[in-house]
Amino acid sequence: MLNGMHHVAIICSDYQKSKDFYTRILGLKVLAENYRAARDSYKLDLALPDGTQIELFSFPNSPNRPSFPEAQGLRHLAFNVESVEQVCQYLTGLGIDVEPIRVDEYTGKKFTFFSDPDGLPLELYQQSYFK
Repeated sequence: MLNGMHHVAIICSDYQKSKDFYTRILGLKVLAENYRAARDSYKLDLALPDGTQIELFSFPNSPNRPSFPEAQGLRHLAFNVESVEQVCQYLTGLGIDVEPIRVDEYTGKKFTFFSDPDGLPLELYQQSYFK
């Protein structure tokens, strides 16, 4: 019935800073960028290589995330990477704090966490495909 994930929507506090983070630092491709004057809001459609998308929104005066990271609802976004170590090295080289690499006790795969400019928890997870 469900074929995969189409997109995840993120509301940011500083549109230009988050746009730079997701495009320049994380390398997501811009599919479309729209300014909606009636809402004083941007909507940026971004794509990962597998076709999964992130919608990045800006809304004036949006509330902060209730707590980190254990609030009800979405806990974090996890990105599939070939080498957790290489991506960690890249991110730390840009001054981004990355937690120590751990190993998932159930899958044996390496993973770690870092945050976007608004503190949204993001995970790097060693490449794995389930069929």
